[in-house]
Amino acid sequence: MPPATPAAARKLIVLGDSGVYGWGDPQEGGWCERLRRHWMELPDGPVLYPLGVRGDGLERVAARLQAEVACRGELRRQRPQGILLAVGLNDCARVGRRDGRPQLDADGFLFGLQQLLQRAQAIAPVLVLGLTPVWEEAMPFAEVLWYQLEAVRRYEALLEQACMEANLPFLPLLESLLGDPNWPRWICGDGLHLNSDGHREVYGRVRHWPALLQWADLQPLQATTALW
Repeated sequence: MPPATPAAARKLIVLGDSGVYGWGDPQEGGWCERLRRHWMELPDGPVLYPLGVRGDGLERVAARLQAEVACRGELRRQRPQGILLAVGLNDCARVGRRDGRPQLDADGFLFGLQQLLQRAQAIAPVLVLGLTPVWEEAMPFAEVLWYQLEAVRRYEALLEQACMEANLPFLPLLESLLGDPNWPRWICGDGLHLNSDGHREVYGRVRHWPALLQWADLQPLQATTALW
């Protein structure tokens, strides 16, 4: 009898901005890269494609959804088995001044997000990540963008609302990170990007996210694994 053909590893596409790209973490390449490396060490661990682009907001992520997913099936007639979205922080920034217009207003963000989730669900199971804190005292970012915790909190709530409506897994991050008094030490000097310590904090939360472990079928392997 010929040997059985090994099952193809499931693949996760991670779409987002500089947080997914790993900007600010020269040590380990960001939370997403840390997760990719961790999964590579596991027997039958999923294949992870970190597809973060600096500055991307909801509209740009939506514009590249289909192309990014379609070209990463690896094997003929196969497509990735999951999509993780990490988007929204750039949309909430106000342009030009502290009370300027947001890059994408809340109503437009919610509507666009609902449309994006609907499209993504037609391709593969979808999971959504929450937003990370900003350090307001360092604003404006790049001398033009004002990020504020109040806005970050509002847009993360919109992410959660859309996921509840679509019955999708959502991992809130903001309040969990803000709950640690050390959180300002996890932000780069620009007030926006996570540094290596911040990416490590997010990685720990994402790696042990029950919904992601269930998707990856890794729960038994994680039972005795340390947090980091």
